[in-house]
Amino acid sequence: MQSLWMLLACAMFAVMGACIKVAADFGASLSQIVLFRGVPSVLLLLAWAISSGRSLRPPDWKLHIWRNLSGITAMWMGFYALSHLPLPTAVSLNYTSPLFIAGWMMVSGAAQRDWVRGFAVLLGFVGVIGVLRPSIGQEHFLAGLLGLGSGAFGAIAMLQVRQLGRAGEPEWRTVLIFSSCVCVTSSVGLASQGWHAPSVPAWLGLFGLGVSGLVGQLAMTRAFGYGSTLLTAALQYTTIIFAAMIGIVFWSDRPDLVAWAGMALVIASGLLSTWRTYIESRKRRLSQTRVT
Repeated sequence: MQSLWMLLACAMFAVMGACIKVAADFGASLSQIVLFRGVPSVLLLLAWAISSGRSLRPPDWKLHIWRNLSGITAMWMGFYALSHLPLPTAVSLNYTSPLFIAGWMMVSGAAQRDWVRGFAVLLGFVGVIGVLRPSIGQEHFLAGLLGLGSGAFGAIAMLQVRQLGRAGEPEWRTVLIFSSCVCVTSSVGLASQGWHAPSVPAWLGLFGLGVSGLVGQLAMTRAFGYGSTLLTAALQYTTIIFAAMIGIVFWSDRPDLVAWAGMALVIASGLLSTWRTYIESRKRRLSQTRVT
């Protein structure tokens, strides 16, 4: 049942994407959007850590540096795509991270080069083409490219987060350091661009993305921390479905049959690669247990 927290997280992340579009449509800059994604998490986690007497200093900064370089790059790219593309298209591109992870594992030899993982990569590639073909015109080519880049850098960030977890770094400190770095990069952007007073709808969008992003982050952390890893990872793809529904209701973004098929292939590819990685990890744990 704990894995069902992921459904709440997915709904909140879809709402966050919608709020980003609202804020951007009504004049908020990309730097302001990124700032409001990081501030709520920093305030809440910092207050909690100080009140509970927890140490804010990590034992090793190296993994955090690499995690933040990739994660923040992915966030900026993904938020740009969300600001300029139809909501379901941008979200689908963002969820190509497992596709890139599977491809990297095959090329690097980090996992067995089996036909299942190869088929998942091919399936996801076809799905991306299906999502992009009907949805992106020439004027949105950059946004589409950055959306795909967000998935690639997100894959690197996911691998770094796993390494942090294996090193014993608590999730709350990983999120706090990441959110603090998000705020720093947005401040640099604001210093160069200046602060432009958002309109009332833009303020509502900024406030909404901050709250929905925070709730989504907490729900996702609980789901992965206490629920089934495989089920939780599978449920995360409902974000694409939630985003498609929101896009239809509020923006009349009705994907055609090819786009729907592309989204289905992206989801299927992610589920297949996630399942394969889970099975291999389980086999390794069982073999290690037998040896010991």
